[in-house]
Amino acid sequence: YQRRVRGTVSGSERSSKAMYLPWALAAFNVLLGGNGIMELIGIFVGHLFFFLKYKYPIDYGGASFINTPQILYKYFPHRTGGVSGFGQAPASRRPAAQDEGRHVWGGGHRLGD
Repeated sequence: YQRRVRGTVSGSERSSKAMYLPWALAAFNVLLGGNGIMELIGIFVGHLFFFLKYKYPIDYGGASFINTPQILYKYFPHRTGGVSGFGQAPASRRPAAQDEGRHVWGGGHRLGD
């Protein structure tokens, strides 16, 4: 139930897909002498969150069990619009033309006058 992350994570000499980062960190912790249990619990909790927040309500038509507490909207307002999403061109900031549909070319000079 992992999101399909298309980004890459670059280190000093290597780069890999971002979706493998939690597994790589867990393996690295085991290599350094840790047991990796906390990393595996974190991966499990992340998968459980994604399933309950997105997959179950959208794909299976179930109830949404995880919602943002309303008190957080007091400190972090839920705004939509005004900010371009990742990979989208920002909205134009140029003022709209006064005479839309026609281009004003200017006076200019005719040849032969």
